[in-house]
Amino acid sequence: MERVVVTGMGVISPVGNDVESFWSSLTQGKSGISPIDIFDTSAHKAKIAGIVRDFDAEAEFGRKEARRMDRFCQFAMAAADQAMKDSRLQLGEIDLQRMGVYVGSGVGGIQTLLDQHDQLRNRGAQRVSPTLVPMLISNMAAALISIKYGATGPTMSPVTACSVGNTAIGEATRLIRSGGADIIIAGGTEAAITEISLASFANAGALSTRNDAPQQASRPFDRDRDGFVMSEGAGILVLESLTHAQRRNARIYAEVIGYGATSDAYHMVATHPEGIGACRAMELALKDAGVTPEQIDVISAHATSTTIGDISETKAIKKLFGEAAKQVPVTANKSMIGHLLGASSAVEAIALVKSLQAGLIPPTINLDEVDPVCDLDYVPHEARSKELEIGMSNSFGFGGHNAVIVLRKFK
Repeated sequence: MERVVVTGMGVISPVGNDVESFWSSLTQGKSGISPIDIFDTSAHKAKIAGIVRDFDAEAEFGRKEARRMDRFCQFAMAAADQAMKDSRLQLGEIDLQRMGVYVGSGVGGIQTLLDQHDQLRNRGAQRVSPTLVPMLISNMAAALISIKYGATGPTMSPVTACSVGNTAIGEATRLIRSGGADIIIAGGTEAAITEISLASFANAGALSTRNDAPQQASRPFDRDRDGFVMSEGAGILVLESLTHAQRRNARIYAEVIGYGATSDAYHMVATHPEGIGACRAMELALKDAGVTPEQIDVISAHATSTTIGDISETKAIKKLFGEAAKQVPVTANKSMIGHLLGASSAVEAIALVKSLQAGLIPPTINLDEVDPVCDLDYVPHEARSKELEIGMSNSFGFGGHNAVIVLRKFK
């Protein structure tokens, strides 16, 4: 069975549009949450989000190409470009039939749909763009990446809500392990900060309304948390078989050693209150990795800053780790970047790779008074130096989708 390694990474996020600026912001505890200024929020309950700033799609792709891509595809393509350059893959020297793309989105091109619906209502059916459908559908990010790099191997766009990134990484790992591909470009992307999605999440009581203090709004595990903060961006990783990577003398960042996926089979949006599915996904990931809970040096939590979600994840960790639960540091990247929905776990996987490399755990900011039910070590306020070898990253999505990956510092 092939070992699977990470050889390239790319990020578009509210705290940085490349891996190094993203990582620098995380380790400094910088928040990327700000007032929404891309549409009028006067009628909205929630008025804040993690918006990607300083991203010029026309400069990145040219005006014509940029106009043919929804923002979620633009993010994916930009992050993929970073990851491919970082991997130093030479397309002329690899078998493109053995290179695939596993990149998904939870929502897809919702802004394109809204724009074209306006065209239909205001200007008639003849004014609806013929590119609406290809710009809207969630698989287009994977398709465009495949087209750009000539990757004719397996291409898939998982849709597992907020677990998309880990699902893509985990399923890609399975394929490479089995010998079905040498290289998979994997990750998640999202650009769903629109009036309708903001209103829907807020009306469901899921969003923070701490509008007067946006940088303090996302506060996982804190007693005064009041919901998650919508964000956007993309995280893309180049995964490669160790054999292929070593043959071309690639720079290797980390190894993907475990993957576990389950379903809560419980509720459309609420996670199981006892974290049963989450616990089982973590257990399967550890079993797949061949490691025990005591060998995990850090956990990157899903930790959205919702009342039920943070408690159920804490319970899941305690159930699986037992006495070791209070010894393992747990960090919550979403305290700084907000909830990137389908892009979350891929972006957080990149953060975990950087943690393992640097021996540095990003903080959980805004953790001023810990919820008494959440009684683990959440690395509050400041980054922590620690020798790290193995880390686990959790992701849980609407519909009960749970996906967990385990990464190891490459030896």
